[in-house]
Amino acid sequence: MRISFGENVQIALDSVWSHRFRAFLTIVGIVIGITTVVTVSSLLAGLRQGIVTFFQEFGPDNIFINRVSGDPSGSTARPKELKRKQLRAEYAPAIKKLSPTVLEVSVQMFVPPVQRGRAMSAKVPGFETDNILITGASASSFVTQPRELRAGRYFSQEEENRAAKVALIGSDIADALFPEGDPIGRSFLADGAEFTAIGVFEKAKGGFFGQNGLDRQIMIPYATAELRYPQVQTIFLTARAKPGERDQAFEEVRQALRRIRNVPPGEEDDFSISTADQIVQSFDGITRVVGLVSFAISGLGLLVGGIGVMNIMLVSVTERTREIGVRKAIGARRLDIVVQFLMEAITLTGMGGVLGVLVSMLVVALVGLLAPFLQTSVPTWAVVTGFTVSVMIGLFFGVWPAVKASRLDPVEALRYE
Repeated sequence: MRISFGENVQIALDSVWSHRFRAFLTIVGIVIGITTVVTVSSLLAGLRQGIVTFFQEFGPDNIFINRVSGDPSGSTARPKELKRKQLRAEYAPAIKKLSPTVLEVSVQMFVPPVQRGRAMSAKVPGFETDNILITGASASSFVTQPRELRAGRYFSQEEENRAAKVALIGSDIADALFPEGDPIGRSFLADGAEFTAIGVFEKAKGGFFGQNGLDRQIMIPYATAELRYPQVQTIFLTARAKPGERDQAFEEVRQALRRIRNVPPGEEDDFSISTADQIVQSFDGITRVVGLVSFAISGLGLLVGGIGVMNIMLVSVTERTREIGVRKAIGARRLDIVVQFLMEAITLTGMGGVLGVLVSMLVVALVGLLAPFLQTSVPTWAVVTGFTVSVMIGLFFGVWPAVKASRLDPVEALRYE
């Protein structure tokens, strides 16, 4: 007696439904494992997309130069790197002169948010915020890192030369200090000094964990920052290469810096130089480790779930010994029995996979509601992978029970009580 594929599926569904509570307990491990895999994959994919978008806004042709690796503030630098001498603003024109494929080099100074033992703040009558980042930037920054403006204009080279007290502010600062709108031409206090807002940046794209510090930035001319914060030496340089010549420009900038800083031949660089691609690759290395750890943990849940499936299928074979005998007596082949029990195992784990994917979607949606600044979406590949893995678990752990069922002697099976 031959049974079609559709009939096998129907028999499998009927068997699972007739023992639905037992089936649910069996697939709990699979549901947890698939939920973990899909949720972690979704969050890491969203986080990566945010960072890629963040660096795309800086431009694909840019080369970033810092004294230390990682955070320009040096908070994540190795102890050896902290001993390096500081970068200087005078490097910018020298690098441009020594690097034929470089269009422009800009200078930025990052002012630590705590000055003279207190947190910096920005305020106007009636409104105040301490969630600010003050940056001194050369006028050439608008060439190396052009950003869209919601309103106003950039400051000019002439304004930088005379250390004018003008500023461009991020969207969050503008909303906090001027909720009624139109801050252009209005004065505000930043860390006790009065500045005039001449421009407002558009909302920045991407960011780390969904947040972008550029939205909290108060950008003032570099000369102004240098006069106001002579003790700050956190200098960051950005070189913009000619289109399509970034790799050559990268090596030219590196050699120019080694020459400027008198680094002896054979010694390692005493500065950090990177591109957006390299930074994203470094992040990928971190997320790869996080992903492997989470997948290893979820793998334990899938293993437990798989063993549970094998156990329940062996029980099912014992409970249905007489049914197997009847089927064999009326002409069922070994292959028919194997396919029937494999289909039941696959149906069981497949349902676990579907439940796991649905639960992960709910979790990701909940994370998106609680943390709207995070990019949260379930990628199609994660859904397909999660369901495929669950089906493969059913196939793998269902083989032995299916083979055992197919090997039962029909005469002995018919006698089974």
